[in-house]
Amino acid sequence: MVLTTINVTGASFLWPLNTIYMHNELGKSLAFAGLILLFNQGAAIIGNLVGGVLFDKISAYKTVVIGTIIALISSIFLAFYHSILPYSIFLVLIGFGAGMTRPVLFAMAGSVWPEGGRRAFNAIYVAQNLGVAIGAASGGYIANISFDYIFVANAIMFSVFFTVVLVTFKSMDKERNRQMSTSVIEQSKKITNKSSFVALLILCSGFLLTWVAYSQWQSTISSHTQDIGIPLDLYSTLWTINGGLIVLGQPLIKWITSYITTQKMQIYVGNTILMFSFVVAMFAENFSMFAIAMAILTFGEMLVWPAVPTLANDLAPKGRAGFYQGFVNSVAAGGRMTGPLVGGLIVDLYNIQLLFFVILGLLLIPFITTRIFDRGVQTETADAS
Repeated sequence: MVLTTINVTGASFLWPLNTIYMHNELGKSLAFAGLILLFNQGAAIIGNLVGGVLFDKISAYKTVVIGTIIALISSIFLAFYHSILPYSIFLVLIGFGAGMTRPVLFAMAGSVWPEGGRRAFNAIYVAQNLGVAIGAASGGYIANISFDYIFVANAIMFSVFFTVVLVTFKSMDKERNRQMSTSVIEQSKKITNKSSFVALLILCSGFLLTWVAYSQWQSTISSHTQDIGIPLDLYSTLWTINGGLIVLGQPLIKWITSYITTQKMQIYVGNTILMFSFVVAMFAENFSMFAIAMAILTFGEMLVWPAVPTLANDLAPKGRAGFYQGFVNSVAAGGRMTGPLVGGLIVDLYNIQLLFFVILGLLLIPFITTRIFDRGVQTETADAS
């Protein structure tokens, strides 16, 4: 969990400000900024899949070291060279390197965590957002001084992450191998690879659209807040609110989930809350309204984000946990990849109000995919019994 927090803290210096930097500092269009983020997340997708496969086939430790070295070297160069061309190249390389580490952290949680289930993935999720709270809170104030310092801070945190990995991660990798050999993630032999993977595809199709919607907060909505005069440090404060609520709101979420009996219902409730947050954001004209919308958004994601990797872990046949978590993380990256580009085009060609209506339409689809994703698995299990 400490590794996740350090990793995300470094990334949170940079990712909330990518669109603002390209659009407001370098003078590029929102669509162009969305295209660069598309390449960044495309590289992250490849990194997620590579990292997941290497976790299953080789070693969690070696996978994290390779990914971190790629991201670290890229972030160091980015600290010195961040005009648009090197910025774009190094952002893509960082996406690939950091992407390799994410499925490893998720799969390790699923295989080593003593109690397994939702708690393991919720712990990773909370650690991520503690990093978001720390990074975003610092990032806005640092950027107000100079964007140059943002890139330096990002490189420093990758260096810290790499050092901690070298010192601590190898022993955890050995524990993971011991746990795997004693079948901690033993899956039912009644569920074949094919039916499980089809279920994963259906589940993740809705997850993809949720991330397309969510990514607008990091792209089009971030630029919109600047256009209506909200200062950069206040925009970063929105992400501090997000990360802080996730960390401090865990007792409330634990109480809520004690009344939600299934992961499916957790996604239904969370998705409904996400829709309501965008309705509030649609009418927001000042920081207070955006802060309320962000708070509502946060409670929605607190229910949805841990539920999907938990379901994916339940679906994964033995020995495929890394690939399944890599796939889930790739889908999230796919949403972050296409969301800024699609949102930027809609705002550039029409207006942000139309974008909000499109988002609300997209968020209806996950209700359907969540409802039907496991029908094939249930049918196969019933036939085999």
